[in-house]
Amino acid sequence: MSDDTTRAPGETPPGPDGLPLVGNQLAYVRDPYDFMTRTAREYGDIAHWEDPGGPVYQLNHPEYIERVLVQNNQNYVKGEQFQRTLGPVTGNGILNSEGEVWRRNRHRIQPAFHPDRIRNYAEMMTDETEALLGDWADGETRPVHEDMMSVTLRIVARALFGVDIDEHVDTIGSALEEFMVATESLSNVVLPPGVPTPSRRRIRRARERLDRVVTEMIAKRREDPGEDDVISMLLSATGDDGTAMSDDQIRDEVTTLLLAGHETTALSLTLTMYALSQHPEVERQLVAELDSVLDGRTPTMADLSELTYTERVVKESMRLYPPVPGIVREPVKPDVIGGYEIPTGATVRMHQWVVHRDPRWYDDPLAFDPDRWTDGFEESLPKLAYFPFAAGPRRCIGDRFALLEARLLLATVYQRYHLELVPGTDLDLMATVTARPKHEIPMTVHRREATDQ
Repeated sequence: MSDDTTRAPGETPPGPDGLPLVGNQLAYVRDPYDFMTRTAREYGDIAHWEDPGGPVYQLNHPEYIERVLVQNNQNYVKGEQFQRTLGPVTGNGILNSEGEVWRRNRHRIQPAFHPDRIRNYAEMMTDETEALLGDWADGETRPVHEDMMSVTLRIVARALFGVDIDEHVDTIGSALEEFMVATESLSNVVLPPGVPTPSRRRIRRARERLDRVVTEMIAKRREDPGEDDVISMLLSATGDDGTAMSDDQIRDEVTTLLLAGHETTALSLTLTMYALSQHPEVERQLVAELDSVLDGRTPTMADLSELTYTERVVKESMRLYPPVPGIVREPVKPDVIGGYEIPTGATVRMHQWVVHRDPRWYDDPLAFDPDRWTDGFEESLPKLAYFPFAAGPRRCIGDRFALLEARLLLATVYQRYHLELVPGTDLDLMATVTARPKHEIPMTVHRREATDQ
């Protein structure tokens, strides 16, 4: 594809008309996955519509997405819509910040995600998973998403912050749950930021609860600094002028890592478990690999090179059910994509959910098929036909951490248990910042007997 197509001045791409005043926001909020998919299928690689906040451009081709996230990334910022959604809780952390603030703080945090450091987290990840499984009983029904949120929260707190947050897990979990549900509210999406609404009051309460926990974590580290945890790194960091970071700045970064560091991995694991419950043959192949490679041992970092099918299961789950279903950006200067001018301040939407399910790149795209992930297949994919962690300079800082965690937790759980979805459970996902289930995913856990392994 190319951006040099000749277009008439002022010509815009085709797209849905929408309703007076609210544009397409109501249709999106009612069924976001249907709306984004239908828009791509009906209007092609680039679609346009007008919403109350201004023009929206949905990019549906990997080349166009690469233009925004990689090739011309310096021209694009997270934008007002993103800030309105996450800013009330994460403040000016590295998910939201731009420019020099983002570069400086990402550089400060980056050492925590160095490959050598990440390898040291492996045993911690399996320890916490085994502690979770110690609470499971054969034949009981578990709230799987809640379990995955709990264990990944404990892992990120220990690995990145060097603290044990057992006493705060319920507080953090409920605050994040309240925040994510409130962001989906139509009033939160449509009404100006200054308008008080019930959903915004819930968001404020969620932030207050998170602030109390994070403030306590920072105070503990200030009294007893660690050698290499993120909070200690931020407390000791100084700017070019010698000034230290304020508590508010540290709070924003810690809250951002707490949210991003466990939310998406917990979702990936939950959705993988859902997919495995619907595809018993895939589960059988997964368990056969675990039995062959591990023979009942707890998985380690050294085992991952042999757990190739486990890796393919994770990749395929993140393709079919990307934990982050879409990305938004705004150009700071006009750009040209697909021959169309994208004006300053427009909302540019790029949906993993759409591209990952495009039949041009994936045969039988709605099938859960880990075997598609051969080396040859990956080499044949266009760049950014698969981008669960985004791409370019703003690619997720914790991608290696998340992939390690997902494989180790999956291997630890499925070596011991078969998970059966409770009949009648539907997968109904939100589409705000993450693809979070609207309702719990209950599963009955069955202990694997030695003869089954």
